[in-house]
Amino acid sequence: MITNQLSSASPNYGPHDLQSSEMLALSHYNSSAPLLLPHVANDSGGRVEVRAPVEGLSHHENLTFEEPTAGGAFIVILSMTLGIISNIVALIILVNAYSLQRRRSKATFLLFATSLVITDSIGHVIPGALVLRLYLSGAARPQYVNSSDGMCQFLGGSMVFFGLCPLFMGCAMAAERCLGVTKPLLHSSLVTKRRAKICLSVIWLAALSLALLPCFQLGSYTYQEPGTWCFIKVLSDTKEVDVAFVVLFSGLGLTSLAVALVCNTISGLTLVFARLRRQPGSHHSAKSHDIEMVVQLVGIMVTSCICWSPLLIFGLMSVIHSYTRTIGHSLSYYETLMVMGVRLATWNQILDPWVYILLRRTVLRKIYLIAKCQAGLRGTILGRWEPSSFPSSEKNDVDQV
Repeated sequence: MITNQLSSASPNYGPHDLQSSEMLALSHYNSSAPLLLPHVANDSGGRVEVRAPVEGLSHHENLTFEEPTAGGAFIVILSMTLGIISNIVALIILVNAYSLQRRRSKATFLLFATSLVITDSIGHVIPGALVLRLYLSGAARPQYVNSSDGMCQFLGGSMVFFGLCPLFMGCAMAAERCLGVTKPLLHSSLVTKRRAKICLSVIWLAALSLALLPCFQLGSYTYQEPGTWCFIKVLSDTKEVDVAFVVLFSGLGLTSLAVALVCNTISGLTLVFARLRRQPGSHHSAKSHDIEMVVQLVGIMVTSCICWSPLLIFGLMSVIHSYTRTIGHSLSYYETLMVMGVRLATWNQILDPWVYILLRRTVLRKIYLIAKCQAGLRGTILGRWEPSSFPSSEKNDVDQV
């Protein structure tokens, strides 16, 4: 209809006149409204067609954010409070155990564990405070879609840094324990406190370097639905560098989880086989501190897999869908996946401290006694796992002397 009206309104205009009219019409539009600018073209018959970029406009409208509610701010405050209390309790337990520990292998493990809890604490407070500020200020406005400011850059970098650090540390701790259980002599000659501190420094530096890549135009951070958090651009207008950034982030995270799974499986099977081969009345071949540390590492690994795997996988799914523009689920579907993934990821820093609080030697001994009484395991093969499997490490040192 637009074509017919324009044709009937200017029946005596030639192609040259139409081109001049087109240029004059275009001059009335400024560059600040590119999405609303119609495209005017004339065909060989002297008719003018006006086509509006509906696809881009509709895509832009799909990215508008919902207004955050007061309940969301309350959940953020509750989560921060619970995370701070949990990490403080776990930190007190670990620092006390580290100060009393004389066994070098156990001290190295406690050094890693203490560093992990401290990193989790900081990573829970800083991003949580920024998210709370966004909630209280009403979240990012729709005009900030596909854009970023200083606070968004810092929040996105914090998400990447404090997300990778626990995964890298869990992987390093699992590898250290696997070496200590399978090759104790090699472990004693290679692993020292100094080298453990160097390893921690390398982990922090590697995570920081990856988080700072957008500062060198290698990827970008943008506001995410519902405008209260920032992360790597994965939902719209993604480029090759964004895809590479997400692949690097998710790939390193998933690889760390896979390596930790392999190392913890080897350590656990080694301890189980050593316990099953032990004859009644013989000296314990599997040390109590090894059992305790492997159990805690398994707890950390399971927690990290449950909390971080969804965000790592959903990020890959979203960026691949956005970059390839494949026909499938709607944009809101991937927005929902990303929100679900980040909410699960925040629980990792809350649950990690409880691994050290609940899976201690004294707690494990009580759990074993309760399970043994309830299941009637006396006299069975499981009876080889005596409560003495969890004595204090200091007592074992005195007995060996």
